[in-house]
Parts: sequence; structure tokens; C-alpha cells
Amino acid sequence: MERSGERDVRLVELLGALASGTDLGMGQPPGHALRTCLIAGALATELDLAPAQRAETFYVGLLRYLGCTADSWEVARFGGDEIALAVTVAPWVMGEAVQEERALGVTGLEPVKSASMAAHCEAAAMLATRLGLGDGVVAALAHGFERWDGAGHPAGLAGDAVPLAVRVAVVARDVDVWFRRGGMDAVRDTVLARRGRAYDPRVVDAVLDAGGRILAALPEDPWKAFLAAEPLPVRVPAGSLDHLLEVVADFADGKLPCALGHARAVARSAHAAAAELGLDRDTAVRVRHAALVQDLGRVGVSNRIWGKPGRLSADENERVRLHPYLSERILARPGLLRPLAALAGAHHERQDGSGYHRGSRGAALGTGERVLAAADVFCALVQDRPHRPALARPQAAAVLADEVSAGRLDARAAKAVAAVGGQPLGRLRDAWPDGLTDREVDVLRLACRGASRESVARRLGISAKTVSRHLEHSYLKIGVSTRAGAALYAVAHGLLSESDAG
Repeated sequence: MERSGERDVRLVELLGALASGTDLGMGQPPGHALRTCLIAGALATELDLAPAQRAETFYVGLLRYLGCTADSWEVARFGGDEIALAVTVAPWVMGEAVQEERALGVTGLEPVKSASMAAHCEAAAMLATRLGLGDGVVAALAHGFERWDGAGHPAGLAGDAVPLAVRVAVVARDVDVWFRRGGMDAVRDTVLARRGRAYDPRVVDAVLDAGGRILAALPEDPWKAFLAAEPLPVRVPAGSLDHLLEVVADFADGKLPCALGHARAVARSAHAAAAELGLDRDTAVRVRHAALVQDLGRVGVSNRIWGKPGRLSADENERVRLHPYLSERILARPGLLRPLAALAGAHHERQDGSGYHRGSRGAALGTGERVLAAADVFCALVQDRPHRPALARPQAAAVLADEVSAGRLDARAAKAVAAVGGQPLGRLRDAWPDGLTDREVDVLRLACRGASRESVARRLGISAKTVSRHLEHSYLKIGVSTRAGAALYAVAHGLLSESDAG
């Protein structure tokens, strides 16, 4: 998507799309993250923060939930529908523990929340680093759920030790949540109750002084105001889009551990197949970029559905069929990503009209759409899924042929995908990064996909204690502390097994 004559692009457009993804993952209405960002920015102005501090507050307000996919698998194991759970606890996340437990109808929530927030914050900081957002933003996102009184997560920082951007952003987010629940009266009651506890008193006082005016000034559609509000606009070279879209891909794929690396694999396969078919370079690049962002809407569907090992119900199928629509709607908003929206939204369309979300058929599908659909099927087949194990590449190619015979996939596109999918992956590495050993990589590959230590032990024929020791050593080497962090590292450093590569 490198547009001729354009040397650089606004990073904030891509960040806005990611923030829309976090709204889906947290079950919040469209524009929630953008409104939080605008409220945080207005509070930063009321507090007379320096320009650099206002910029950090802007990005932290926007992306505080960037790690929402990282812990969703574990949260779903705990609570069933992790999106519904997030909606239930949203007003109480920065309240008192008893309020969260009462909302969920459980007790003993703190250990679960502590582990979840650690994963969330670690992943958010890792993704922000890859986005080039700067040390201040990265450090703040790494402590995104700390409290003024020291009872927050992940490190229990207190007072001025909590990054200033976090102190503002946590209040801004709750202001938006509570304003929708009960108007300005609910906002005042909440911030007063949490003043000096979860919230920095100075930030609360700014809300009490200016909150009504700030909220009254928010537009119904916040997109244009959001773009205009960026304190220190950041532009990046158009050539960096591959890297940036890989961040979006890893954010979306992180939702489902067995799908880690799927979007990257589809992108490689679709790009190579497009070249095999003789498509021009710009079209091949557009197909690759669309593949990287095609599953952004996946974040809006619960892992209760994605992780179901049996047949989906009619209602569950309808939820799944929504995800390309959600991807398309998010991508259609930023001018930077708009050229990818329709193509990304078509990755589940089929030649006979049996696909989704539009049910397009035949001539309505261009070569790019046909290649993307075939590449998505092939790359999914060679990965494990909850309802079936991964297929070998020849078996996956045979399934593609069956889909062509049934009239669902295009013959030329499927043939090109099968051809490039069967190519050798290149020579093996001489060494793994950061001093990882072969066995540590074997353990990481399984663990980062959500396998329990006992399951990893059975698969590799070693003891669970040995698995724990390998994970401890490898986490130390790569500088992470959670499965989510290990998963992001594994994808970014190409540690996934050969069967995962497209």
C-alpha cells in the first residue's frame, strides 16, 4: 500500500484502527477509545502538562487496552465469554476488589486479575515498542492498571511513581464509561469516591472543574476530532507499513493462541501466489497488506466461540460470520487503510456465493479476493484448530482441490496457493535468537499456543517440572514474564513451527 508520490503517512490513523479493535475486544461501543483519548487530552490541557506529556497522555488514553487480546484466552477459560465479562467489570476495574467480585458473582478474584493484568500490560508495552511510540508511552502502558494508592497492577506502584499518562488515562476511560451509565452525576460520584484511592486527586479535581465542559464538547462522531487532537503528530515512511501492519496482525491473532502467525502466513502465501499469477507489484502488495489486517474483526468474537472444539450453534456461526464485516468497517475509516477494507472484508467470500459477509459470487470477486480466500483456507488447514489437528501440506492442497471442484474456490488462485505453499522454507537456522536452545524453542512453541505444562510434557516426553524449568530459562532469556509476551516474541522472531509457515 505504498502510494506513489507519498513519502510518509500519519501513524495515528493506524493507531485509531487498533484502538477500534480494542473497543471490540472489551465489548465497548464504537468510538470509546477515541473518546477516552479526547477526554485524556482535554484533562492534560486542564492540568497544564508540557507538550511531550500531553502527547504521551494522548497515546496512552487511546491504547491502554492494546493488550486486550493477550489475556483473552485465559480470561475465557476463567469466565466463559471474556467479552461479556469485560463489559460487566468495565465500571469497576479501577474500583475496589469487592465491587468487581460482586459484579461477577465470584470471590477470590485478585490472583486471576493479577495474572491477567500482567499479561495485558506486558503485551501492550511490547506492541507499543514495535509501533515506535517512544519510551514514555511504552513505560506507561507497561503499568496501565496501577492505582494512586498502590493497590493496582501489575507492580503496585503508588502516587507519583505511577506514570502521569496512566493517572490521567484511567480517569478518562472511567469518565466515558460512567457518563454513558448515568450522566455527569454518575461521573462526579465515581471520581469523588475514588479520589486518593484509585485516582490521583489532581486529576479528579480537573474532572470536577471541567468535566461537564469537556464532555459537552465531544462530537457524536469523534474520528475527525481525534485526528486533529494529536498533540505532536507523528509521520512515518510509507515503506514501514509492512512492519506496522504486522503489529496489527499479531494483535488480532493473539486473540486465539492456535492462530498465532496466521495472518503473517496468509500474507506470505497470498503475496507469493499473486506473483505466481503474474499480478502487478502494487496489486500483490495490496493483497499482502489486506491479509495482514483481514482478521482484525476476530477480536470482536468471544474465545468461547473460537475455542469451541465441537460444532458451532446457529447463533455462534452468525457471530463468526460477522468478523470480516467488523474488519472492513474498522479499515474503512482511516484514509491510510481504506484501500484495504473491501479486499480484507472478502477473505471468506466464495465463488458460488456461499461465503460471507456479503455472499458475493463469481465475477464480483477479483483476482485479489480469490487469491486471499484460497490462501486463508490453506494456511488455516496447516495450523491446529480446536475442532481438528493441523493437516500436512499435501493434505491441505487436496482440500483446496476439493473446494475448487465444489465451486467454492477459484481454480487458478487455489493452484497458485498450493504451489507456493509447497515450496521449501529455506535452510534451517544456525542458532535461535537470544541464546535459546532447541528444546526451549520446542517448549515455547507449544506453551505460547496455550498448552498447559502437563500437555507440553506429554507432547515432548518430558516431565512437567522440566517444562517449567525450560520456560523459566527461556522467559529470562527473551525478557518476558507471561505466555502472552512469549507468544508475541515467538511470532516476531519466527519461532513458530514449520507447519505454521505459509
